[in-house]
Parts: sequence; structure tokens; C-alpha cells
Amino acid sequence: MAVDSRSLDTLAIHAGQEPDPSHAAVMQPIVLSSTFAQAEPGVPKRFEYSRSGNPTREALEACLAALEGGRHGFAFGSGSAATLTLLHTLRPGDHVISGDDVYGGTFRLFDKVLKPMGVETTFVDMREVTRVEQAITAKTRLVWMETPTNPLLKLFDIRKIAAIAKGKGLPLVVDNTFASPMLQRPLELGATVVMHSTTKYINGHSDVVGGALVTSDETLAERIRFLQNAIGAVPSPMDCYLVLRGLKTLPVRMRQHVKSASDLAARLAGAKGVRVVHYPGLPSHPDHALCQAQMAGAGGMISLELDGGIEPSRRFLSALRIFTLAESLGGVESLAEHPAIMTHASIPPEVRRRVGISDSLVRLSVGLEDVEDLWNDLERALASVR
Repeated sequence: MAVDSRSLDTLAIHAGQEPDPSHAAVMQPIVLSSTFAQAEPGVPKRFEYSRSGNPTREALEACLAALEGGRHGFAFGSGSAATLTLLHTLRPGDHVISGDDVYGGTFRLFDKVLKPMGVETTFVDMREVTRVEQAITAKTRLVWMETPTNPLLKLFDIRKIAAIAKGKGLPLVVDNTFASPMLQRPLELGATVVMHSTTKYINGHSDVVGGALVTSDETLAERIRFLQNAIGAVPSPMDCYLVLRGLKTLPVRMRQHVKSASDLAARLAGAKGVRVVHYPGLPSHPDHALCQAQMAGAGGMISLELDGGIEPSRRFLSALRIFTLAESLGGVESLAEHPAIMTHASIPPEVRRRVGISDSLVRLSVGLEDVEDLWNDLERALASVR
């Protein structure tokens, strides 16, 4: 599939979604059939079985590939399913280098699933790119990163790390969930594969769970396609339709997420009771210059550390009324959570402390509500802690 050169705003609405040729439907049909008729044995028209391929899923995969500037897109039943399917390209004895600050579910896959199967992972702070090079061994087969990271919102230089990986013949996988293709396109910066939890910004409405992989590497795409079918962790046609529907408003949603988060981060940085605000759009953020160079916006996620330990954070979260206390992120509604207790609880406490995920850390997903209402909610919660 050729890379589509149309603007991202146009691609989000049209890529992979021409009017249906059978009855000219403008919106992509939801094809619920599990199987497809064949004209003769072993000669399907286009699809044969929905685990192997489905028209609705194919439209979603084409749209995701176009948005990321890749040639091949693959949809999965969750972000974890996408991750684990890709990791099945590894074999016992292989070695992975991962950023030290990753989603708790990703850490769990590396530590509790791959490690017992004989695949070792080294976690490094990739802000110093030399650490990536130093961690490479003769057994290294993959480099994995999130940027911005979850939950500390660190940024890693994709272009520089991709150059190191390419020089060693290693694929670089970038989890682009926090940025979305609207703010960051890792393939253009040298990454081999982009991964998404489409549950988040891609879908944007907190009503479906999904994942995706996008690549332009022909050999790797062939392997992923085989594993996608063999493992079978694919989304339903209805889920694919919902994500396609969400994609149509991704550009306008991301612009508002960034605008509101930037406003709130600046206010929180000067608020009483807030010790640190992690937001790459702030000039005080250590990776602010990289954010300006690598991203089209700083995103809709904010992490902050409150004065005191875990109890002030509990009180703050319990006092919120517009921000909903819940896991996940990237929806139209604002969410708040406590990483150490919730999304990153699977990471051992000593590892969290080493990475910098403190018990006072709170993660905010800034939604599309009125920004003044959101600020009033945060102020009221901060006052309850004071």
C-alpha cells in the first residue's frame, strides 16, 4: 500500500473508507459475518474468515496506516494484544531494550510473560541516548520505547535512538499512544513500528478497547500478518467501526486536548500544594526543547506531584467532581488516577521508586470540558488537601 500524502485532517475522515462499492454507503459498513462464501474450494473472493480479515477491520487498518505514514496497519483486540503479538517475533535467549518508564501492562508483559519464556529485558532511561547503545548486547533483537512516557511524561529522541538501532540492525518500536499521529509520527523519524492502544486518543470516547501496529517494513509486516491471524487477538467488526468513527474527530479533539492541558499545566505549576508538574509543554520541563522539535503539540496528559505522601493524593483524587477517578485516558471526558495504586501497580515498589513514580504522583487526562470548569474542579480538590 502506498503512503497517502493527503493532510492528516483529511486522512482521518477518508483514508481506507471509500463509499462501499456494493450499495454506495458513505459510512463504512459493519460486516459482522464470521465467514465468507467462496466461488470454489480454496478460492475466496477477498475474505474467507473474519479472524484472518474483515472488511470493517481492513478499513480501520488502512486508515491507521495512512495517519502514521506507514504502508501496513494491523488492528488488535487491545494495546496489550498488539504488544504481545509483536513480541512473538522474539525467541528464547533474545534480549530487549526498553525505556524505563512504560505502562504497567507493558512492564508486566516484559517481566512476567516474556522473562519466563527466556526473553530478557533491560530498562534504561533513554533521555541519555548513549545508555541505549551501552545496553545493546549480541543477543539484543528489539528496542522499545514510549514517548511521551507513561506516567512521567519524559521524552526520548526518536531520531537519535532510531539511528543507533538501525546501525545495529535492530527494529525500534515506538508506543505512540500518548501523542497520537496528530502530534508525532515516529516512522518519519526513523522508527520501524508504531504501536497504539487505540482505546485512548485514537478512539477517544472510552467505549471500546483496541490496539494497533503500523510499519513500512515489508518483511516484518509479513510476519505480523501471520502472527495476527495465528494468535487471533483481533477486534470485532463493531469495535473496528467504533474506532473508525472516533478517528474522524481525532484532529479537532487533539487540538483542544493540547490547548486545555497547556492552560491547566501552567496554572498547576504555580498552585499551592503542587510540588512538581510534569508536562513537556512547560518551559520548565527538562525535555521541552525536544518536545518543540519532535512533536506538533505537548499532548493532553499532565502528571503532578503533590506535597506530602500518598494520603494527600488520595484526598485530592476523591475530591474531584468533573475529573472522573478512573484508569485509561484520551477520552472526551477528563480522568484522574493514581499510578502507584492503579495503572502501574503491577510494577514492584522498588522499581517505581527507582524510575521516579512516587506515591504522591497523580496523572490527569484532560478532556474536552470547559477549561474553566476543569480548573475550578482542580482548585477545589487542591483546597481540600490544604
